[in-house]
Amino acid sequence: QVQLVESGGGLVQAGGSLRLSCAASVRTFSNYGMGWFRQAPGKEREFVASISYSAYYADSVKGRFTISRDNAKNTVYLQMNSLKPEDTAVYYCAASVSLGAFSSDYRYDYWGQGTQVTVSS
Repeated sequence: QVQLVESGGGLVQAGGSLRLSCAASVRTFSNYGMGWFRQAPGKEREFVASISYSAYYADSVKGRFTISRDNAKNTVYLQMNSLKPEDTAVYYCAASVSLGAFSSDYRYDYWGQGTQVTVSS
């Protein structure tokens, strides 16, 4: 059973930065495609970024967010810079047994519990 544990969320002012981490309890982390999604109150969950050998971003975060992975630590990160109030959401880490950078949530097999990110104006 794969477990994903996110951390690093919190409250930050607009223009600030946060780094989210997601630790995965898997044997061969490098074989998994990893992604970040978010869900704001009253809205559907949306794709943020994903990574396999390369990274893929939603247009709304391109140039501000960076996804990376450390296979030795079984961890994926989301560095978020120049944060805006519209980035406020619960952020979820997801893992796919297929090694690809997917933007559709149905491609992911495992999900974390989420971490709250709140950006004040």
